[in-house]
Amino acid sequence: MEKKKNNGMMAVFAALGANILVAISKFIGYLLSGSAAMLNESIHSVVDCSNQALLLVGDKRANLGQSQLHQFGEGRAKYFFSTIVATMLFFGGGALGVMEAMEKLFHPAHEVNNQWLVIIILLFGLVVEGSSLRIALKEIHHLNTEKLPLFKFLRESRHSEILIIFTEDFCAVIGLLLALVGTFLTMATGNGVFDALSGLLIGLLLIFAAIFLAREFYSLIIGESVTAGDLEKISQAFKRPDVDHLLDLKTLHLSADEIMIAAKVDIQGEKEEVAYSIVNEIEANIRGSLPDKKAYIYIEVDEYQSNYQKHH
Repeated sequence: MEKKKNNGMMAVFAALGANILVAISKFIGYLLSGSAAMLNESIHSVVDCSNQALLLVGDKRANLGQSQLHQFGEGRAKYFFSTIVATMLFFGGGALGVMEAMEKLFHPAHEVNNQWLVIIILLFGLVVEGSSLRIALKEIHHLNTEKLPLFKFLRESRHSEILIIFTEDFCAVIGLLLALVGTFLTMATGNGVFDALSGLLIGLLLIFAAIFLAREFYSLIIGESVTAGDLEKISQAFKRPDVDHLLDLKTLHLSADEIMIAAKVDIQGEKEEVAYSIVNEIEANIRGSLPDKKAYIYIEVDEYQSNYQKHH
């Protein structure tokens, strides 16, 4: 059970450590160089540190358990804090970075000093962020039990923290590569516009990443059903000779590893007097097919009619 709770969180700790190291080095680089791309990267790393701290707060809230007020627990707290993270990434990382880069772009006196120092710091950042990204990919491999393609897994995953960490780490690596290209072009041409342009591209990258994340988290906060693979496993439990019809089946993720299942079934006529036993077997089969999930299951026995409405 402890292992379940920690799913995806190892990547958060790895990313936090990486971003603290990288943020310090980038700020030193910016102060010694005046590089717009380096400033953007510094802002990005500080925002990322704040984001990881928020994810840890969300994880703590999500593990509080049930209470009289929150009778299914506070599992979706992770989704709330993840949405705040996406907002911070948009404004703190993307929009602020774009504004700073635009100012440098139209500032005729903009120049980059100590360019080799900037390159060394960017290469150091690339190594650290690359290691963090590798840990995130390992976590994804561990969580991706259905072996889905990477982008499909990210779209379908109910683990908001791994979605954020992967997106942040991926953007960090791309951002560092853009900053390196901008710095090399500035060195080669003596024109600071390439540095400002790379800073602008980094800011835009973060804005698009934040929009992608916000869209995903909106859906998770509103409430998503189980994945198609899990739904098939749940439906399979109702396919048995003593169940004539599965009248209705609705599912909801309460957190990444907690689900609620509500169903109505029509039990075969002569088996109705042992309906409770059949329902118990169905519940046991569902739980057995989803060992990585905590399931709240509510099954009601009803009678099939040709004009049956599922919302009744």
